[in-house]
Amino acid sequence: MRLTATLCRSEAEFSELADEWDGLRARNRSATPFLSHAWLASWWRAYGRRGRLRVVLVRENGRLVAAAPLMLVHRPLPALVTLGGQISDYQDVLLDDSCPRAADALARALYAASRTAVVDLREVRPGGAAERLYAAWPGVRRRLTDSVCLELPGVPMDEMLQRLAPASAKRTRRKLRRIDELGIEAHDVTGDRVPESVGTMLRLHERQWRGRGVTPEHLRPRFGAHLVGAVEQLVASGDAAVTEYRVGGRVAACDVALVSPDLVCGYLYGADPALREQRVDIATMLLRHDAHFASATGRGTLSLLRGTEPYKLRWQPVTAANRRYLLARPQLAPALELLAAKAAAREAAARLVRRRGDAARARTLLDRAAVLRPRQ
Repeated sequence: MRLTATLCRSEAEFSELADEWDGLRARNRSATPFLSHAWLASWWRAYGRRGRLRVVLVRENGRLVAAAPLMLVHRPLPALVTLGGQISDYQDVLLDDSCPRAADALARALYAASRTAVVDLREVRPGGAAERLYAAWPGVRRRLTDSVCLELPGVPMDEMLQRLAPASAKRTRRKLRRIDELGIEAHDVTGDRVPESVGTMLRLHERQWRGRGVTPEHLRPRFGAHLVGAVEQLVASGDAAVTEYRVGGRVAACDVALVSPDLVCGYLYGADPALREQRVDIATMLLRHDAHFASATGRGTLSLLRGTEPYKLRWQPVTAANRRYLLARPQLAPALELLAAKAAAREAAARLVRRRGDAARARTLLDRAAVLRPRQ
């Protein structure tokens, strides 16, 4: 069996990879929906910079068996980072589970392509393909902890309620009855209506968070363009679900979930602020629907994605810390250690905020991390 590696630097060439890319993704059991070609290609069109695309491809007798979707950045030092950026809760590479040599071949190809850059793989879900790439890497390497995600089993709401204390479960049942009393009905959105529905979701998202610290990126046109473009394709391929929650024909809320064979990810939602005035627990409404969807389709895990907000923690989820893998050639060991030190400083700051609320000390550590630069 002959293995060959190529480096894709052309957006047009990357666009043409859709079918074989998603064929490879289907043969990589750990691949999340954030690794779909539709998601990555749409992200690149919205966020990519001309001349920076670096997609490493490995084929076995012409069949794609490994891929690393990367781009080149220069700050704070030259690095190859995964496509998807901060708006992707999970990132990774792709490896064909049926090809034992895929990880070694991708490691060699990526080693050759990295040249003077550190490979920085962020937000890898536990069990991701990057674990195998890390084990096969021939140079220097570091494994760090990245963001924390929370996960629940893909079971119906009746079983989900058993995770709560009796008093909490009783209150939640009252909230569910309130939703039903108001006549809120969930409707799947497909076909030509998906772009309009995602646009409605984004407008509702802005309204619900107005004056309450919305994530700024969610309001930017490039994010909207990316999400509409990606989700339309993902719904068509069965890799996403868009749901509208209607009251008397009016859309009161809308959410987008991304899916893979084992996983449902509740990605983003928007809700009319009037629902809260009507004492509707929006998070519980969405969770009931997504839990039913996961259970009905045989998907074992419902991911609440990044963040440890109290409304998530009340369900007693499992904590799953993403991983960060730093890989480099031996001569770039100082640059790799610099990135690791910066990550450690930011994590120390985050721990202080979580444990003590010591904002001043945290800001000092964050400032120190920000000025770390490689020696000239």
